[in-house]
Amino acid sequence: MKALKPSMRENKRYLLVKGKDLKKNIEKAIFDFIGVLGMSKAGLNFIKTSKNSAIISINRESLNHVRASLATSSNNFRVERVSGTLKGLKKWLRKPYKYKNILNFNREKKIEDFIIKFS
Repeated sequence: MKALKPSMRENKRYLLVKGKDLKKNIEKAIFDFIGVLGMSKAGLNFIKTSKNSAIISINRESLNHVRASLATSSNNFRVERVSGTLKGLKKWLRKPYKYKNILNFNREKKIEDFIIKFS
């Protein structure tokens, strides 16, 4: 079978989800919220799972539905990060503090510039 063109492939998003008993409960939460058809459109795949966290891949168009299903679940799931590539997600996992400091620095600098401009 011939390979698909890049423009015809499904675009994936990768989610870092934290919680307990993830493999079983994530599937159940998505199934309960969006049903069989929605789950098949989401194309859920588990990339990597550990005790309290998992990396899952889903179809880009169903990102909001999956996030809503995890938020409304009775289990305590938390979507830590959404990325378009696994490389970007793994980079964030190695140094999450680096990105948080950059965001805080930019916010503080904008506030300082605003104060200096209007004082």
